[in-house]
Amino acid sequence: MIKKNIKIICTLGPSSINKKFLKFAKINGVNLLRLNMSHLSINSLKSSINFIKKNSSIPICIDTEGAQIRTKIKKKRFIRLGQKIEIGTLKGNFSLYPTSIHKKIKLNDVLSIGFDNLKVKVVSTKSKLICRAISAGKLENNKGVHVENRKINIDYLTKKDFEAIKIAKSLKIKYFALSFTNSVADIIKFNKLLSKENKIFKIETLSACKNFNEIIKHADNFLIDRGDLSKDIKIENIPIAQRDLFRIKSKRKNKNIFVATNLLESMLQNNYPTRGEANDIFNSLEMGADGLVLAAETAIGKNPIGSVEFLKKMITTFKKSKYRNY
Repeated sequence: MIKKNIKIICTLGPSSINKKFLKFAKINGVNLLRLNMSHLSINSLKSSINFIKKNSSIPICIDTEGAQIRTKIKKKRFIRLGQKIEIGTLKGNFSLYPTSIHKKIKLNDVLSIGFDNLKVKVVSTKSKLICRAISAGKLENNKGVHVENRKINIDYLTKKDFEAIKIAKSLKIKYFALSFTNSVADIIKFNKLLSKENKIFKIETLSACKNFNEIIKHADNFLIDRGDLSKDIKIENIPIAQRDLFRIKSKRKNKNIFVATNLLESMLQNNYPTRGEANDIFNSLEMGADGLVLAAETAIGKNPIGSVEFLKKMITTFKKSKYRNY
């Protein structure tokens, strides 16, 4: 039986925190407005929430930074193959956030930075961290950093996350998402912190996928972030991981999974999506997706309204199709 209420979640950013989009979103049935703390300053949070609430009655969800390493750099640059860069000094090329991570980086660690193929290998840890690029790419601010073939334990929430949650709760926000949920322990801590609020737990690491049989017992709402997941799982295996998560979910009632990342990536620049994107959306719905998440498409894309319109069109097409979810 096809679900009647497939939810649409839109991420807000420079392209969409405006009266026109918020009015459109309400009229066109957008269910949740996401604020991504990885790309929103703590100083802007209160004013952003107040503006949204003034111009829309759609619920707001605060999406935490979570347990992810990110770059801090004043000026973006292109790093050439073989170029050496220094981590974590005032005169260095860049530093990492949270700063406590510097002490956990080891000799020969390979750091995959962002989604532009930049990879650097740690070649010295004696007096400072020195890396050499083993794959060229752009080095930009606030990009995710993945340490390959090794798991580094960091706190499940950042200092900024705790500040954001405090501000949001004071403004009566009722929805929160935990990024990089890795274990049942993360869920228990987040539930304790936000006992009365609605929570979404993001599945975007290999450990979360491996632990999903247990994780799903302790929460009801999950979001598959296929972008960051592709740092832990080879991109060609993402469809397998997604299907496996839905297979586990299909055995349990009253559990929801939303799908995010690259649903309509081409519409960041274009007015119409690719055939592959349309097929991906349909396949996700056929697997049993309870909702779809637009991220960059509505946050920074040139056509946020068109992206929502096409997503609605795909949902309508799916509901009318001869195929059914069982």
